[in-house]
Amino acid sequence: MLTSATALHNEVSRASTGRYSQVRHPSLAEVRRVGDAGLMAEVRVNGHARQVQAEDDTALLYVLRNHLGLKGTRFGCGLGVCGACSVLVDGQRVYSCNTPLWSVKDKEVTTVEGLGSDGAPHPVARAIVEHQAAQCGFCMSGIVISAARLLATNPDPSDADVRAALDDNLCRCGAHNRVVHAVLTAAAEMRRAAL
Repeated sequence: MLTSATALHNEVSRASTGRYSQVRHPSLAEVRRVGDAGLMAEVRVNGHARQVQAEDDTALLYVLRNHLGLKGTRFGCGLGVCGACSVLVDGQRVYSCNTPLWSVKDKEVTTVEGLGSDGAPHPVARAIVEHQAAQCGFCMSGIVISAARLLATNPDPSDADVRAALDDNLCRCGAHNRVVHAVLTAAAEMRRAAL
């Protein structure tokens, strides 16, 4: 008998004939080989233009983690269904695991590292920590990205708005209720700061 996670993975794999088959998931050996080949691409990440040695169809996730050292964006499912790899591209949330490098040319990519700094984290990240909303934390970078996007477009969300915005972010620890409370707290804090 298949577990529900295995069944979901198998179903998504069968359904992914076109969408996911066009993105390369290179091995570390391939990353090194491409680096030696000198295929240069430019990507704008967190406000800075960066040169990387990668093929155009390499998944953005691998460019961020392996080429640029931005480890906040996580590899979860590799199929674009869990949200752990979420980043913002021109303000829109995308799954970086199935977003090819060529598709972000001339666009701004924002990772969780670009939302704040060590000394001044994004209000959502700060609220998650203050409310101890995260358990293992693996999914939190994607959740912070999704919540930050919500608050950028809707500064006064309802509980239902937050739940809808985070619906595509899976948390195996079951911390969603604490996260929703933290996001609502961050929204209130951001509204007070704007006054």
